[in-house]
Amino acid sequence: MNIPNSQITSTIQLALAPVFLLMAVVALITAVSGRLARVIDRMRFIHAELLAEGELPEKLRTHYLVEYGDVKRRGRLCAIAIFLDVLSGVLISLTVLELFFFQAGVLLLGEGSYLIYTFIAGLVCFVSALVMVLVEVVYAYRSAVWDLPLQGGERP
Repeated sequence: MNIPNSQITSTIQLALAPVFLLMAVVALITAVSGRLARVIDRMRFIHAELLAEGELPEKLRTHYLVEYGDVKRRGRLCAIAIFLDVLSGVLISLTVLELFFFQAGVLLLGEGSYLIYTFIAGLVCFVSALVMVLVEVVYAYRSAVWDLPLQGGERP
């Protein structure tokens, strides 16, 4: 199989164009993973406080129980966002492979019909992951309690 250099260059350029979208996918996974780590740390802290030897005031215990439920929901939203983002990465990677094989002449036009579907599905998953991140950020802000009950009933 003798392919001219200009066609090889064009094939590589076309196949690597969606790689920039993959970079955005990786950046989003990194950001959401950081948020998930903070959620897990907060959940562990609340869990430790609820199971501690000392007796917590009832107001603080109730606050921790409500916050525990909120943090659990935030963790689920982060996990869903990561799942959708990874799925987006897989679909976009399949698009890159299909583009490369199509341009190299390994796939015919009829065989390459999945190309548009994998790319669109990858974009839909990526946008859905972004929406999940937005929902988690809004939920985190709305569930933040700015008037935390202190242990002695004291106010700062």
